[in-house]
Amino acid sequence: MKRIFLFIATNLAVLALLSLVLFVLESAFGVHFGSGGYGGLLVMAAVFGFGGSLISLAISKWTAKRMMGVRVITQPQTEQEHWLVNTVTRLANQAGIGMPEVGIFDSPDMNAFATGARRNAALVAVSSGLLSSMSRSQAEAVLGHEITHVSNGDMVTLTLIQGVVNTFVIFLSRIIGSFVDRAIFRNDREGAGIGYFISTMVAQLVLGILASMIVMWFSRRREFRADAGGASLTGTQNMIGALEALKRGHDGPLPEQMQAFAINAGRAQGLQRLFMSHPPLDERIAALRNQ
Repeated sequence: MKRIFLFIATNLAVLALLSLVLFVLESAFGVHFGSGGYGGLLVMAAVFGFGGSLISLAISKWTAKRMMGVRVITQPQTEQEHWLVNTVTRLANQAGIGMPEVGIFDSPDMNAFATGARRNAALVAVSSGLLSSMSRSQAEAVLGHEITHVSNGDMVTLTLIQGVVNTFVIFLSRIIGSFVDRAIFRNDREGAGIGYFISTMVAQLVLGILASMIVMWFSRRREFRADAGGASLTGTQNMIGALEALKRGHDGPLPEQMQAFAINAGRAQGLQRLFMSHPPLDERIAALRNQ
């Protein structure tokens, strides 16, 4: 089961586009940015690396709404919608954040996610399956978990981490490209050769995969913090009950791009664990029982 999620998918797409722009500029002017020294290359890498993650953050809520088909509740129509909006309002006040947008997306699986560029202008959405399958106390715990993600500023922290790894992916891939171009392709010209462009693209792809492990490690750490926050807001037993309900379910995941922002992301084994956005549910339940 794949563990690539919306923010990283969007970030990689933006980063690929920015990299293409770089290659076009380098081809047009017959130079590569590494020729200006490591300092200039690092500055350029930081501008493009953080640019990719910041753009991803800025459009995260817009992208989530459209990808998941979220129906934002502007005026509650049913008792369930009234309960959902009132519960999010109360939890947001307890957590000291601005009222998020609240939405529902159609899915038979039990899931929820939170996203947004600012802690006072976030989006919290739950699946129709979660609302129909969980008790109110369990659903409230899930909402507390998502509100904690928002109050902890996880999206901003994730953006900074992604910006740092993007920077080093761009920086190191161009160092590797320059080395391959000079040492293997024997390019003695002042400008960049074909070896530079090919090796840089390959290196950026490989380094990007390795860098995603770092981001996923952070994502797993933040899940434990969000579980603890959900337990603080709604009660430890309610949070444990919500996770046990997820475990009893069929582990139906969100689309792969959304899993890191969700309460439930399925299972993985072996090397797949390095790319997990969430720790196994058993570990999360044990952490709550031992706190």
